[in-house]
Amino acid sequence: MAQYLNAREDVAWIKYPGLEGDNYYELSKKYMPDGTCGVISFGLKGGREAAVKFMDGLKLAAIVTHVADARTSVLHPASHTHRQLTDEQLVDAGVDPSMIRLSVGIENAEDIMEDIRQALER
Repeated sequence: MAQYLNAREDVAWIKYPGLEGDNYYELSKKYMPDGTCGVISFGLKGGREAAVKFMDGLKLAAIVTHVADARTSVLHPASHTHRQLTDEQLVDAGVDPSMIRLSVGIENAEDIMEDIRQALER
């Protein structure tokens, strides 16, 4: 999933320690040789509006205020947990307004990727 997102033109950035090129990639290989977790953070080109549109387009993934569940879950902090903040305040707090947190669940991998794809292409 991280490689898929990283290859997309509509994804501005991605943070996942299991992805080659990530700031923590070498440490993850050292401390987690069998693989990292299924939580991926990424930002969309188009900012908050693009992120909200993406969230609205999801069909399979559960929109939740937490991640790390058995089911695929997503969170858009700017419109959920940090919704009281302006975009400027979010940036000051270290939260990109376009950031999506994705926790890949145990559903069929192709179904998860299809849900992400169709939501990104809305």
